[in-house]
Amino acid sequence: MAEASVPLCVDLDGTLTSTDLLVESFLVLVKRNPIYALLCIGWLLRGKAYLKAQIAQRVAIDVSVLPYNARFVDYLREQRSTGRDLYLCTASNQQFAEQVATHFGFFKGVLASDEAHNLSGNNKAGALTEQFGLHGFDYCGNARADVPVWKQSRQAIVVGNRHIASAAEKVNETIVFFEQKRSFVRLTIKEMRVYQWVKNLLIFVPLLASHRFTDSKTMLAEAIAFLSFSLCASSVYLLNDMLDLDSDRRHARKRNRPFASGQLPLSFGMMLCVTLLVTSAWLATYLSPDFQLVLTGYFIATIAYSFKLKRMMLVDVFALAALYTSRIIAGAAAGDIVLSDWLIMFSVLMFLSLAMVKRYTELDACLREGNVSAAGRGYDTHDLGILRSFGTAAGYVAVLVLALYLNSSDVRSLYHHPKMLWLLFGLLLYWVSRLWMLAFRGKMTDDPIVYAIKNRLSLFVISLCVATVVSAI
Repeated sequence: MAEASVPLCVDLDGTLTSTDLLVESFLVLVKRNPIYALLCIGWLLRGKAYLKAQIAQRVAIDVSVLPYNARFVDYLREQRSTGRDLYLCTASNQQFAEQVATHFGFFKGVLASDEAHNLSGNNKAGALTEQFGLHGFDYCGNARADVPVWKQSRQAIVVGNRHIASAAEKVNETIVFFEQKRSFVRLTIKEMRVYQWVKNLLIFVPLLASHRFTDSKTMLAEAIAFLSFSLCASSVYLLNDMLDLDSDRRHARKRNRPFASGQLPLSFGMMLCVTLLVTSAWLATYLSPDFQLVLTGYFIATIAYSFKLKRMMLVDVFALAALYTSRIIAGAAAGDIVLSDWLIMFSVLMFLSLAMVKRYTELDACLREGNVSAAGRGYDTHDLGILRSFGTAAGYVAVLVLALYLNSSDVRSLYHHPKMLWLLFGLLLYWVSRLWMLAFRGKMTDDPIVYAIKNRLSLFVISLCVATVVSAI
């Protein structure tokens, strides 16, 4: 039989696209209202096909921005150019499948799940055999669930790793293999944003300010707090990225994140998110109830930020400032340290300035790309000027609070060399000014914390600040 006369049946999830539309649509639904997660459990009890149909009725997915397998799409276009008929055959709901087929325009037909039938595994094998006959079609798939289909097909086209290819070879002698090589560990670390754990070094600030960094018991408590907070933060990063897939895929840099680009499975992300959160909570049991309370508040606040607050003008930057400051409060709670009002005032204002740098940079990037607003944010490019004013003012007022503190009696009673701390005032004044100058010139990353840890001059200034405090004690 000539190859051009054999229909080519193509799977969707994990094959044509690198993502899973059931998980994607579930996340869109839960982002709209978390209560839907409970309804999904009830729908699932009536069958996976029913669950998919109910979700599809309630959400919309922009299929034009999904992460498609470019190399495989080129192969399909080449096959279609020879006159071959292509069919999209997927376990995804009919609604999404037809949208994808329309997007590409080269599929002759669509076979997909409806409310009563889940077109997966043996069900898909039976449906294709009934329509095209035994060995009367070629099939493109990516998972072990596709093995029954490959067994009934003339040729097996495998998209994935060598383990899947080996499974296909056991039931079909003719294999076309599109290998996908991924460094799972590297991608997981990247998605967890381990580099962002540097933010949680703020937990050690009360330790430094209280001059208790030589107390081994307190140091151990702070180290446990750091790890607990970091794992909790990573779980939130994962959740946030899974809820923001659509807007991330429209962003010049964020589209390359492992979930947005389809390099990491969303199902794995959901399991990892829960694992990190449980481990964080377990570590917190070794610390004081006050720390556990702060950690719980941080998690709830970050969830609120992910679902709602980050889309609210000004509320988002105040929320970010509070989340940064909560790390300092957590450090105090873990080490049973009394916080200074001066430190709290300085922290809130400095972090408010950093949060506004973040938003300013995102908007500036939108302006340079010709866009009016940032996806998923409550601002447009007309707000750049006022954000710059608010942000620089917050940064300078933070430095002013530091200056007032350096003139207070508290400093003279806590430090042997209090005059040395005026170097800290100059360093921070320079650092804040330079931060905003770079943002104004469009040379700032959209996360000032990333700038702080990757820019050599910034790291040098921060190191000098720590050395200054230690020397003044």
